Amino acid sequence: MENALVGLPELRRRLEAAADPAKRPAMRDYMRGQFDFLGVATPARRKAAGAWIRSQDAAGPDGWLAAAETLWRQPEREFQYVAVDLLARHAAELPAAALPRLLALVAAKSWWDTVDGLAAWIIGELVHARRELQTDMDRLSGDGDFWLRRVAILHQLYWKRDTDAARLFRYCAANAADPEFFIRKAIGWALREYAYTDPDAVRGFVAAAPLAPLSRREALKRIEPLPVKEA
Repeated sequence: MENALVGLPELRRRLEAAADPAKRPAMRDYMRGQFDFLGVATPARRKAAGAWIRSQDAAGPDGWLAAAETLWRQPEREFQYVAVDLLARHAAELPAAALPRLLALVAAKSWWDTVDGLAAWIIGELVHARRELQTDMDRLSGDGDFWLRRVAILHQLYWKRDTDAARLFRYCAANAADPEFFIRKAIGWALREYAYTDPDAVRGFVAAAPLAPLSRREALKRIEPLPVKEA
């Protein structure tokens, strides 16, 4: 995409100007050494990248996706965060056909910091607007890539009363025995968030499902325990 390629040097200049190199080691260590960083904290990054993100407004869905893909190829992690911010700004305007390209971003340079933003803010918004895509989430809930399964579990995270509870519980039950930390954590997080809307449903599911202790603990973290009846 021409706009992204033309604007990328300016975006890099702004991010480098906002960077604190002293922060780089801690940021890299926090991500277990998987990614390089410029050393830009989140508020500074959003301030530095704001004008560039707004400059992409007229690019349209293909342009936004192409820009995100360009940013994904940059070596420093801050560029992937900018990509998530860009796509989140336009999530409601993306077509159903965008889903495969979004999932390709999930599968590249995968870690919770980008996967969760893509899952809840972008893919979740897309599927909420285009419910036919929930059949794709059904498929992903059993995918061999646990990051894609995490997307399926989390895509309804902020749907509140629009949550398809039966689907959420089905995904959680199907993945309950998975030993992967990021799956067990996702199950607990998704259930905890839905508990704000329907705590009784979550209590009932947790009581019946063979969840891992981590998932169970996370799911019930914000729910007041039921009162104990006197004998």
